[in-house]
Amino acid sequence: MDGKKKIEWAMKWMPVLDMIRKDFMSSKPFKGMNISMALHLEAKTAVLAYTLKQGGARVSIAGCNPLSTDDEVAKSLKEDYGLNVHAKRGLTKEEYYESLSKTIDIEPDIIIDDGGDLTGLVHNDKSVYKNIKGGNEETTTGVVRLKNMEKAGALKFPMFDVNDALMKHLFDNRYGTGQSTIDGILTATNLVIAGKNVVVGGYGWCGRGIANKMRGLGANVTVTEIDPFKSIEAHMDGFRVKQMKDAISDADFVITATGVKDIVTPELLRYAKDGVIMANSGHFNNEVAVDDIEKEYGKGKEVRKNVTQYNVGKKKAYVLSDGRLVNLASGQGHPAEIMDLSFSIQALTARFIADSPPKNPGVYPVPHEIDLEVANSYLHSYGIKIDKLTKEQLRYINSWQEGT
Repeated sequence: MDGKKKIEWAMKWMPVLDMIRKDFMSSKPFKGMNISMALHLEAKTAVLAYTLKQGGARVSIAGCNPLSTDDEVAKSLKEDYGLNVHAKRGLTKEEYYESLSKTIDIEPDIIIDDGGDLTGLVHNDKSVYKNIKGGNEETTTGVVRLKNMEKAGALKFPMFDVNDALMKHLFDNRYGTGQSTIDGILTATNLVIAGKNVVVGGYGWCGRGIANKMRGLGANVTVTEIDPFKSIEAHMDGFRVKQMKDAISDADFVITATGVKDIVTPELLRYAKDGVIMANSGHFNNEVAVDDIEKEYGKGKEVRKNVTQYNVGKKKAYVLSDGRLVNLASGQGHPAEIMDLSFSIQALTARFIADSPPKNPGVYPVPHEIDLEVANSYLHSYGIKIDKLTKEQLRYINSWQEGT
């Protein structure tokens, strides 16, 4: 399927963003503005970028991961939709940062980032960042980096935490990551899940989505955590909770979703069973410590597309997608209906920045009104009607006199 068909298919399943795009076409909230973007460049992302262009923006976009770009989509976005595209699958680290640099040649007024690499790069050039009204960050890893920049006094402009918007993390992180991670693993391996022992590293919104979807396919799921509260939650959700060195001993699959490096190390692989398959759903490729594994056990051998085999003594271990995001490097990413919600938050928050940017640098929450607008638009687009409080109910919940 060519890139344009992929984009058109995604558009059909993104009704909320379609409503926003139609509004942007008439209101032109970004007229005269430049927007630089670094996101996983595939069909759903293309719909967001095109929506911003329809709102009057000059858009320049790069990928936010060397292995997540869909080249057919990137080509179509440039040739059919007229955007500035600087993305290609399989970039070296140097080429990756060169592509990010090209996106900011337009001197952006707004940036939209995923993972924090674009934000970090912009901060290296005062002539660029001094003109930026603000930006959005899509993912957990990027938000952590932003908050660390803020604590260090290094953040030079306002950034909105899109990840923690309700209409993002409740659905994208849980249902999107859960489904797309399995899609990537199944595409890469063509193996059955039912009856397998699956270890999920991390029980945040992404981890719990993966754990629940894996259980739904018949896997025996174990969770590893560092947080006592999340550990208890996983336990009461019916999952086994163990330390990684114990969990990995009988694991058929190990899936990381923590945002922290060194979840699976060469030392831990000594405890693993023969044939363990490791996949990562965190943003960076250091949760499964591939570089350290290669230093310890030698360079791996590709035995199937996106499957690399390592010899760990007399045992074999497999890493999917070079330890990068398995749902995008081996799969098709999140479902379109899920990204409709996340990217609608992105689009409306960008409009908020264009209209009334915060005056001071810092990490800001997405305004609740934007969350509510996306939620109501979703319900409307799917014909779902919900109840409303009566006047008497409103009076009751806003009073204190009435009791037993």
